Amino acid sequence: MRFLLLLWLFTFSLMANMELYPKKECGLFNNLKHTKNRDNQVLKLDRTYEMLKHHKGQYLLKVEYATPSQRWVDDDCLSLRPLRGTPLYGVKQTKVTNKPVEKKSVSISDELNSADKNMATKPKKYAKKKNISSKQNLLALSWHNAFCETHRNKKECKRGLSDLLKRKSSDTQFVLHGLWPQPRNNVYCDVDKALVYADKNRRWRDLPCLALDEEVEKKLEKVMPGFASELHKHEWIKHGTCYGSDANSYYSDAISLVNQVNGSALGKFFTQNIGKKITLKQVQRVADKSFGKGAGNRVSLQCKRGLVTELWLYLGSGSDDLEILLKRGKKTRSRCKSGYLDEAGFSKRKSY
Repeated sequence: MRFLLLLWLFTFSLMANMELYPKKECGLFNNLKHTKNRDNQVLKLDRTYEMLKHHKGQYLLKVEYATPSQRWVDDDCLSLRPLRGTPLYGVKQTKVTNKPVEKKSVSISDELNSADKNMATKPKKYAKKKNISSKQNLLALSWHNAFCETHRNKKECKRGLSDLLKRKSSDTQFVLHGLWPQPRNNVYCDVDKALVYADKNRRWRDLPCLALDEEVEKKLEKVMPGFASELHKHEWIKHGTCYGSDANSYYSDAISLVNQVNGSALGKFFTQNIGKKITLKQVQRVADKSFGKGAGNRVSLQCKRGLVTELWLYLGSGSDDLEILLKRGKKTRSRCKSGYLDEAGFSKRKSY
């Protein structure tokens, strides 16, 4: 079992960041379904491409001349060797050799398939470990206006002219920070040490891309503005891997919970009090009315510089209904007793 796991990790490490050579001018798409290709970008035969991931017969490449730079392409459009006589951009010709191809060649796809077969035949002990669902979870919701007030240089906090003319949902509702299995030290489940190191050093762009369904990814971008800063990768690596499901299910559950909060009387309370000071007792009272008596004891406020920055909800498991999950959650205490509910845009005030 240990040998097979090491073999799979070794195979993955060989493939990661590997340089590939284009065989034809294929389209470079923004998604797996090939429904979008911003700026109609294609493979250029005189360049090499860094492979970030392989999934369902496609490569995720790093394309320096494209925006965004991560693009999907069919794996039969590239190879491990350059075409004979093809001059490569930025590569010395002494490195491009025309060695005869061995009779028995192994492609990256072959190695991936072999690795998949090895993982499929692994003892059930490993699979069982991955499928253990967390019994208690913490839903961390961020008040985006306050986050941006204290993180003005973040990508998701940049505001253009269109943002001033038309309000976004994140201006008036909670957004997703994360869904964290409890206890708090339940993190990085079965994650390679190299990925843990990258995550802890905030090298989130270097983390593997998640093979999310297009619909899930679209909804996630809406409820998680931090998606622009690769927050979704960090949250999955650190917390999602301990949730007991795949990334699609993990984020589908999280999206549903965010929408249930925003669509409730509790969510409307925050929307109606933007620009005002609110108290923890008010929040707990409204939570009880929204989700049943006792729900208020499962919520807490997080504050910074006098601003309400986050709402934390302590949840149980075994349901997709927020009211039931709150009843099964553990009671908590909040250090923040009151705070100012910030409006969209940057304020000149130093204190609140």
